[in-house]
This record gives sequence, C-alpha cells and structure tokens, in this order.
Amino acid sequence: MSIRNNSNRVLNPMAMQALDKFKLEAATELNISNEYKSGYWGNITSRECGSVGGQMVKKMIQAYEDQLANGAGATNTSAIQNANTNDNNNNYNLAAKAGNFVPQG
Repeated sequence: MSIRNNSNRVLNPMAMQALDKFKLEAATELNISNEYKSGYWGNITSRECGSVGGQMVKKMIQAYEDQLANGAGATNTSAIQNANTNDNNNNYNLAAKAGNFVPQG
C-alpha cells in the first residue's frame, strides 16, 4: 500500500498492513486530499501528515484507556506503580546533586 523508505521500524512486522490501513482510516476521518489513496504521501503537506499521525496516536491512547477502564492491562499499571514506589524509596535529592542555582543578571 505505501512505500516505506524511511528509518522508522515497525516492532511487529505482521502489523505493517494493519498500520497502513489505520493510517488510511485516520486520513479519511480528517478529510485530507485524496492523493494519499495511491499510497504515495509525498504530495501531502507536512501539516496534513502530522494531523494523520496525531489522529492515530489519539485513537491508540483512547483504545488503551478503554482497556484500562475495562480491567485489562491492570498488571502493566501495577508494574509502573511498583517502579514509582521503588524510586520514591530511594529518596533522591536532586537539589543537593545540582547545587545552588544563582541567577546571573
């Protein structure tokens, strides 16, 4: 569908087609010019491409939040909370490490 000649790598190669389909759906939702349908995005403005990427991220975050609200993914959040607790137990004093800040002026 699309020509990939950049350095971005998909972590799961099996997801490449699904991501391309997701990108086309996001572009359709945003009513971007129809030039993207050929698979070549070179004639699309940076602003439009950025809007498509932003729309994709927005939908991915919404899907993850929905999973969390339904109880799925609770193990991931508990792991993050445990990591934060461990960091708090170390009592990092960044002010002492950075020294005194004196504005010049």
